[in-house]
Amino acid sequence: MKPSGTGLSRGLTDYGDREFSLYLRRTFAKSMGFSDAMLERPIVGIATAGGGFNNCHRTTPELVAAVSRGVLTAGGLPLDFPTISLGEPFLSPTSLVFRNLMAMDVEEMIRAQPMDAVVLIGGCDKTLPAQLMGAISANKPAIALVVGPMMTGSFEGTRLGACTDCRSWWARFRAGELSEERIRGVESNLATTAGTCAVMGTASTMACVTEALGMSLPGAATPPAVHAERLRVAEATGARAVALARDDVTPDQIVTPAAVENALRVLFALGGSTNGIIHLTAIAGRRGIPLTLQRFNELSADTPVLVNLKPVGDHYMEHFHAAGGVGALLRELAPLLNRDTVSVAGETLDERLAHVPAYVDRTVIRPFGEPIVARDALVALFGNLAPNGAILKAAAADPRLMEHDGRAVVFRDLADLAARIDAPDLDVEPDDVLVLQHAGPVGAGMPEAGYLPIPKKLLARGVRDMLRISDARMSGTAYGAIVLHVSPESALGGPLAAVRNGDRIRVSLREKRLDVVLTDAEIAARIEQFVSPAPPRRGYAKLYAQHILGPERGCDFDFLTSEGTAE
Repeated sequence: MKPSGTGLSRGLTDYGDREFSLYLRRTFAKSMGFSDAMLERPIVGIATAGGGFNNCHRTTPELVAAVSRGVLTAGGLPLDFPTISLGEPFLSPTSLVFRNLMAMDVEEMIRAQPMDAVVLIGGCDKTLPAQLMGAISANKPAIALVVGPMMTGSFEGTRLGACTDCRSWWARFRAGELSEERIRGVESNLATTAGTCAVMGTASTMACVTEALGMSLPGAATPPAVHAERLRVAEATGARAVALARDDVTPDQIVTPAAVENALRVLFALGGSTNGIIHLTAIAGRRGIPLTLQRFNELSADTPVLVNLKPVGDHYMEHFHAAGGVGALLRELAPLLNRDTVSVAGETLDERLAHVPAYVDRTVIRPFGEPIVARDALVALFGNLAPNGAILKAAAADPRLMEHDGRAVVFRDLADLAARIDAPDLDVEPDDVLVLQHAGPVGAGMPEAGYLPIPKKLLARGVRDMLRISDARMSGTAYGAIVLHVSPESALGGPLAAVRNGDRIRVSLREKRLDVVLTDAEIAARIEQFVSPAPPRRGYAKLYAQHILGPERGCDFDFLTSEGTAE
């Protein structure tokens, strides 16, 4: 019974006697009813992120069973284990704060436990990025399995899907167009099945980006959570994990600079979530692959939006799946892609494209030459307000606001915003620019507060979009003329902290600029008067504030990036 360094003998607990360690481990493994033959198999860990505070992951037990079937059929031993669960609407101050904590949990559990490969079952917005970040850093054979999107619901004959529709109906309620009874009816029909949001929000964006990156099986991103196809994908994922273990196919062989650029192209073509930029940057950073906002703009300039899904378009994830899914999209993007990249399926992208089904629904997935938006759907802006960059999802905004000069209406933090946004005496007009400060990673954990509500007094006048600027994030399901991720953030003395009521702010999509009409000297003088907020004094909040990087570097911890690890 000599330790071999694979299967159950990986990473033996150190008692100073390796053979005793393996003997003891086998003893306790046998208490779970495993035979000697089963304990000789390669072990596939199944990382689960479900929990009572995570509605998206309600089907996790079914998925674990299906993955386990695949592992057993392929000759492996499946062992599931829990990690932190991040349910987007249930976390305070915001789920992004805990993404890195979950990534650390995933990485350390993959390292610490005896497994030859790992299946990552996730989906809800920050869960899948955290799992990929952790798995890439651990660099054991890994494959992702998303829980899948929700199906849509219906209210008074109108199709509903969380959560883009939740915002449009809530805006109508705030404007006085809906009664309390009707908004409760909407509430009960927005999210009617298990799964992630039904639109091209962050969860769906990252599912598709993960498939494009090569870290999940072809066709794995889009089957709805409640479809039988989702379980068949799970079974195939379990079987493939055994092959990855036997061939020692590690993430560093899959996540290459070429694969990252393919994933970014897909992000653009989806009209995907702005959160996807942060997550993909962090994922690439774990491999030491720089993903600059300048390169981001270069790729955005010639990548069209082809997927007609909310919030940019009209349809839902169930339609995208039926229309041909990621495979059909990749075929349209083929002239722009690096086709020699290899996925966890063991094939190149070129080989995959050769057997993508011919059918495609053109109402959902447009031809390359007939895009929804031809270019610059997601762009990085630079200027004296954002020296390190800011993000604008132009495809989901009112075009008339993409070249805009307006008066600043400033909210100093989230509490100020909540207290004054609907005040009858708020001095605000439709052409003004709403500015939220102190909502970045250090200031407030970077919540999805960038979708500043339109003041009620303007909603009553029919205003449905106006320019909004902050160092916060925006939900991938949201829409509007919204500038996000302004960096450096205001809580660290970034130029956004210098903006005052009445300043003129200029945004130009054409020039990719974000500026306040102040001289450098005026900005510097105002920043000199700035007082940084008191830092957290203990626990994870203190660690977060001390080590978080800016959004242009993925909001990862400085000591977890490939660069930070090397140091």
